[in-house]
Amino acid sequence: MPPTASAASPGNAEFLLRHAAPARIGLAGGNHPIDRTIRKAQRGLAADAAGSAWSHAFLIGERRSDGHWWVLESDLDLRHKQVRLGAQENRLAKFYDADEWPNLAVLDFGLDAGRTGRVLATALDLLADATRYSLREIIGTALSLARPGLRSRANLLAREGSLYCSAFVQHCYASAGIELAQGIGAKNATPHDLAATRVPHRAERLLRQPGGVA
Repeated sequence: MPPTASAASPGNAEFLLRHAAPARIGLAGGNHPIDRTIRKAQRGLAADAAGSAWSHAFLIGERRSDGHWWVLESDLDLRHKQVRLGAQENRLAKFYDADEWPNLAVLDFGLDAGRTGRVLATALDLLADATRYSLREIIGTALSLARPGLRSRANLLAREGSLYCSAFVQHCYASAGIELAQGIGAKNATPHDLAATRVPHRAERLLRQPGGVA
């Protein structure tokens, strides 16, 4: 049973601001129906009937002149009047609501300045290129979860110019020579795969809901 947040645990904002730094990886487990579906789909990886603690992955960017930390991510954003599908930049405050995002983690790989710059530059290139969030690739990843022999292969439904959240993060780290989900096709990597990476790192977690925790 994973540890859970107690009444004395920090809120989401305090937790994220305490551990934010450029190019660190953020993981979130959400309560939206789409997030719950993604968490449940990873139950085989988590070895937990409740599924994984994680449904989304993102990169922490930089603190801007507005005083806010920003994140770089590929997401399916249906919460606003303008629908956004793909690479985008948002304030870290997007994840401050504990009811919406009960589970959080920040992974620190101890990147030097050169690798940090490379990871963030690659993410910004993906934004500039209007990289899409492909629901088709999500289905391809789901197929690989159902048939583990497919996990090491290319996503069966891969599309050019498309990356979903964890594939986006994996791609950016690969540009700095770091393979987060070793032995797994780049577009088959899930948020739980990133949480379970064997690459040496420090992980800080804030957990309020059950689910397999890597």
